[in-house]
Amino acid sequence: MSFGVRSPRPAASAPCPCGRAAFGECCGPLLDGAAAPSAERLMRSRYTAFALGDANHLARTWHPRTRPDEVDLDDGTVWEGLVVEEAGEDGDAATVTFRASWRRGAERGVLAERSRFVRRGGRWVYVDGDVG
Repeated sequence: MSFGVRSPRPAASAPCPCGRAAFGECCGPLLDGAAAPSAERLMRSRYTAFALGDANHLARTWHPRTRPDEVDLDDGTVWEGLVVEEAGEDGDAATVTFRASWRRGAERGVLAERSRFVRRGGRWVYVDGDVG
């Protein structure tokens, strides 16, 4: 499955788009295919994938039952910040509630979502979410 990557990756020492740590210590390894140690880390890597336009990572980390045939990314949207409000795991299921700030030209907004994840084959995958 190949969907493409829109933007160059940050240097390993550069701040990660998700805001947690340096890219090489944070989302970089996950975008390279490493398993996320938690649903929250997977959600952060998916935010980073949206920020960088990495449709491959988004498709790879989406549950096959709910994954769209094509991962369409809006080239005009700039993701500007992420705040994780709550994260919880219960065995092989988890939820992560977050707010992601975006800009598209002069328009600005915030995406608020409660995302659901499951562990499948030992790896966390995104199932779906409630936008609110």
